[in-house]
Amino acid sequence: MARARVIITLKKTIMDAQGQTVERALHDLGYSGVQNLRIGKLGDMEVDGAPREQLSSQLDEMCRKLLANPIIEDFRFEIEE
Repeated sequence: MARARVIITLKKTIMDAQGQTVERALHDLGYSGVQNLRIGKLGDMEVDGAPREQLSSQLDEMCRKLLANPIIEDFRFEIEE
């Protein structure tokens, strides 16, 4: 059994309203050094112990079909065995 972590973020060209709101709130709390905050999604999962290349292919497919919206989001994943 392997563990996989999927990290999904909005593409740099897409405005991140949630990130901007949180950044303003942090500034209001005195954390004025925070800049360009972007909020994303994180998913951790356990996957059957297929060969690493096969797991990578499956994770890429999962992200493209369901976990991320490739039009507005970027994704990457890490596999730990």
